[in-house]
Amino acid sequence: MTKPRIALAIGIIFISIFPILVKLNLTPGLVSAFYRMAIASVVLVPYVLVKKQFKITSRKAFWLSVICGVVFGLDVGVWNIAIQQSTATQATLLTNLSPVWVGIGAFLFLKDKPKQNFWIGTVVAIIGMVLLVGFDLFLNFDFNLAFIFGILSGMLYAIYMLTSKRILGELEVMTFMTISLLSSVVALGILSYALGEPFSGFSYNGWLVLAIQGIVCQLLAWLLISFATKHMRATRVSVSLLGQAVLASILAWWLLDEQISLQMVIGGFVLLLGIRLTFYEKPFLKTKS
Repeated sequence: MTKPRIALAIGIIFISIFPILVKLNLTPGLVSAFYRMAIASVVLVPYVLVKKQFKITSRKAFWLSVICGVVFGLDVGVWNIAIQQSTATQATLLTNLSPVWVGIGAFLFLKDKPKQNFWIGTVVAIIGMVLLVGFDLFLNFDFNLAFIFGILSGMLYAIYMLTSKRILGELEVMTFMTISLLSSVVALGILSYALGEPFSGFSYNGWLVLAIQGIVCQLLAWLLISFATKHMRATRVSVSLLGQAVLASILAWWLLDEQISLQMVIGGFVLLLGIRLTFYEKPFLKTKS
C-alpha cells in the first residue's frame, strides 16, 4: 500500500495550487474548467491510443465513466465560480465537506463501509479546517449563489469519488481517465457555449495558467489520485484530500502574500492529525460484542 499513498500525497500537492490559480481571475470560471479538461485530454488521449491502453470491459463501466466525467466537470466548474464570486477560503471549506457526503454515500451504497476511525478522523479534520479558515468566516458566511455552488461542489465531488471507486475496480486508470476527461470536455463545452462564455481573447498569463491547470492540476494530479482510489478506500482518499487546504494556505502566503496566524498553524496540524487518524486500522473505541 506504499505506492498508492505516495501517489495520493503527490496528487494532493499538485491540486493544492489550483485555488491559487483560479483566484487570479484571468479567465471565466466555467471556461477555465473546460480548458483544464481539454488540455489534459489533448495530452492523455493520443498517449493512451498509441500505447493501446484503452480497454472497455463493459457498457455499464463505459457509461458510468461518462457520468463520472460529467459530474467531475460540473464539480470543477461550480467550484471555480464559487471561488471567484466569494473567497477561495469559503469555497474551499464548503467543497471540503465532501468527506462527510462520501462517508454517508459509502455507508449507504458500498460494501466497504466506513470504519469507526473514519468518522473520528473526519470530525477532527473538520475541526482543524474550521481553525484553519477562522471562526469569523462562519459569522460572515454569505448565503448567496456562491455559497450554494460551494455546497454543490462538495456533493458532486462525493458522487464522483464513490462512482469512480466502483468503476476503477473494473477499468484501468488510463481507460477511466480518458472516458471521464472527454465527457467533461463535451459537457463543459456545451454548457459554456450555451451560457455565452468566451473561449478566446485571454492574456498570455491566462493561457499559461490554463496550461498549468490542465497538465499539473488535472492530468498528473488525477492520474495519481485515481491510482490511489483504485487501491485505497474512497473514504480515506476523500479525507486525505483535505490536506490540500493546508498546502493551499502555505502557497497563498508564499505567492499571494496572505498572512498565516498561529491559529491557522494549529488548525493545519489538527487537520493533518484527523487525516492520520483515518489511516489507523484498530478502532479507538472498543464496542461490546
